[in-house]
Amino acid sequence: MSVKFIAEVSSNHNKDLDRSKEFIRVAADIGCHAVKFQLFRVDELFAPEILAHDENARKRKDWELPTEYIPHLADHAHKLNLEFACTPFYLDAVDELEPFVDFYKIASYELLWSDLLTKTALKNKPVVLSTGMATLNEISKAVETILKTGNKQLTLLHCISGYPTPAEEANLKAIKTLKDMFGCKVGWSDHSVCPAVIYRAIHKWNANMVEFHLDLDGKGEEYKSGHCWLPGDISNVIATVNEGYIADGSGEKSPAPSEMSDRDWRTDPTDGLRPLRKIRDKH
Repeated sequence: MSVKFIAEVSSNHNKDLDRSKEFIRVAADIGCHAVKFQLFRVDELFAPEILAHDENARKRKDWELPTEYIPHLADHAHKLNLEFACTPFYLDAVDELEPFVDFYKIASYELLWSDLLTKTALKNKPVVLSTGMATLNEISKAVETILKTGNKQLTLLHCISGYPTPAEEANLKAIKTLKDMFGCKVGWSDHSVCPAVIYRAIHKWNANMVEFHLDLDGKGEEYKSGHCWLPGDISNVIATVNEGYIADGSGEKSPAPSEMSDRDWRTDPTDGLRPLRKIRDKH
């Protein structure tokens, strides 16, 4: 098994196209399979009465990804052999993204919005759905909404939407719960910034996909929330995971090349002494 690593840029791009492209280059360099952005408009994300009274919500206007960046980012990702994905947060975003994305990602906060789930799934591209905060009943309804469109290309991400996520709340065993219940691919959307949590999700609970929030330098808009990885740290995690897969081998039990020179130096069964007699006879 190999796991698909997705670098979530979130709003750490700071509305800078060059910085956005740098995220994609770094994602490729550290061994990711895909890079993901978010497409939202604050005026379509929050209710008017919230925007009228919540300054922090209004400030998220500065976090929006300009729509005109999308084709440039997708092209840059594809040139670096990365899949390009994006999260739509309003209905028209699904159409705006369709020509460019290799798959759609639906955020945990949108899991209850059947209209968005249906419109996204009808594009007949792979759909990745995060399940933070959700009950099994809520997840079941979302999965049913997606599957009844005829789109079977679904991956569920177990997720804890607390930023950052304490390791003791990760509840990675829920990955198996989701696999057993829905029979689809299941991964882990990480907000823990803890290598041990990612290793456990993959090697114990067979996560097929790991999504993580990436920042380049600690200067992204969301880095201060404490749930974003820096390139050097997550690069080590990805490299270690890949190194582990190399060790799997074929499963056939036979001497490895590095063992061959030692075989003749084993204990001879006739007298219990090393090396084998055929070696001793040469001396």
